[in-house]
Amino acid sequence: MASSCASVPELVADARRLFGQVFEGETPQVAVCAPGRVNLIGEHTDYNQGFVLPMALPLVTVVVGSKISGQDVTVVTATEDVDEPHRVDFSLPSDRSPLCPGTPSWANYVKGVIQHYRVRPLAGFRAVIASSVPLGGGLSSSASLEVAFYTFLQQLKPDDGDKVAKALACQQAEHTHASVPCGIMDQFVSVLGREGHALLIDCRSLEANHIPLADPNLIILITNSNVKHSLTGSEYPTRRKQCEEAARVLGKASLRDATMKDLEGAKDRLDDVTYKRARHVIEEIERTAQAAESLKRGAYKEFGKLMVESHNSLRDLYEVSCSELDELVSAALEVEGVFGSRMTGGGFGGCTVTLVQADSIDRTTRHIKERYNGTLTFYVTTPSEGARVLSTS
Repeated sequence: MASSCASVPELVADARRLFGQVFEGETPQVAVCAPGRVNLIGEHTDYNQGFVLPMALPLVTVVVGSKISGQDVTVVTATEDVDEPHRVDFSLPSDRSPLCPGTPSWANYVKGVIQHYRVRPLAGFRAVIASSVPLGGGLSSSASLEVAFYTFLQQLKPDDGDKVAKALACQQAEHTHASVPCGIMDQFVSVLGREGHALLIDCRSLEANHIPLADPNLIILITNSNVKHSLTGSEYPTRRKQCEEAARVLGKASLRDATMKDLEGAKDRLDDVTYKRARHVIEEIERTAQAAESLKRGAYKEFGKLMVESHNSLRDLYEVSCSELDELVSAALEVEGVFGSRMTGGGFGGCTVTLVQADSIDRTTRHIKERYNGTLTFYVTTPSEGARVLSTS
């Protein structure tokens, strides 16, 4: 069965209620939200300056709060599966000295956004965070939090409204304060997502094109394996270094500039593992460009075939899948009405994304549940809006 995640109004109501409890009956002046995302295709290509094709989700992070006098900040999270203290208090630096990361770890995303916010000085504030984006599920709960908090700060002290600069600032927050060398995709689609559209992002030029994805006969099914992963481990940085090494050997600024002919010509100068990593990236960049064109034509079978090729490459060449994800993809592909399925996100757990006919959705979820030995959460989704300001009432 599909997840019964809280709606945006329900999240706002929960956050408002908690705000009143924590801050003795006060009412927040500001409410905003920003979505998580699912990447339809184009995995581990963003930090290689390639193409990605994500969409914004109806799952969001909500921030409510108010400006106060002075430099003190209090942030409270209502997210239930955070294993750390749910409240953090700190003071904003009076000069331009850095706001250093610390504990609890979730607060570092907030501190990073404050540090990289483009207008100074900021006044103190009180805020409550509530989210329906699952943590560690590969749906970018971190970017959702960063972009939501940046949007909140924009209401307290407006900037120039530059959306690309906003996404870049949130990416920097994750680099400096969460120690995750992520690409730009997650923050970009959380800022720029549009209802009824996927977003083709050129991660080199930062050009973004909205690709219509509003066919009422089509569903994007996300299946959460509930196997947790952490991108702060060694695997993500290791993959990134392997890509950089391959580009160096090929004499390219990044693998975006490399072709399979280039790679085959340099094969004897690369170890087997580095060769496999580079092959995945080069082919995945091409697959993603092809997938965007397929979507424009409504060629869903073609799109689905590219999704499956992407999963197999992530499993065999990039080696970031796991048995649970492979099992979920295999099960989905056995159902009539499923166009394609693949792992999505950084890997080592998290979610799969499946393109399926709307009238096959019940049959698909039922079959996957029967085949999978574990607890699953399903999200039946369509492309949603990016970061936005909400009513506080």
